[in-house]
Amino acid sequence: MEELVRVGRDFVEAMRNGRGIEHVDEIYAEYAESVEAVVPPDRDVRIAKGRDAIRAKREDWTASHEIHKLEADGPYVHPPHRFGVRFAVEVTQKATGKKMTLREIAVYTVEAGKIVREEFFMAPK
Repeated sequence: MEELVRVGRDFVEAMRNGRGIEHVDEIYAEYAESVEAVVPPDRDVRIAKGRDAIRAKREDWTASHEIHKLEADGPYVHPPHRFGVRFAVEVTQKATGKKMTLREIAVYTVEAGKIVREEFFMAPK
């Protein structure tokens, strides 16, 4: 369980410190998957497969949004291999100028000290 807590805390700290993109290489397995709750706007897939795809997804998102505030609460551990994080993010879409507050829960699966899967959950409207 110590490794799970360490990975979870490292992840949350990186998100809070704005290191979400560069931290991908450090904490994600090369074959990791990122699963969105729904197909995001301007994308054609719900699942990003591989560390490079996860990094590209984050780069695309940060390029298209101005982030005003990002809160990452956790980790909430579920031994032996999972932890959860609650996110609240205030952003402005650069293309439209629309301001939004986004809230979601993410569950991360860890194997051999690396994140191998992340799944995002959203509140229904």
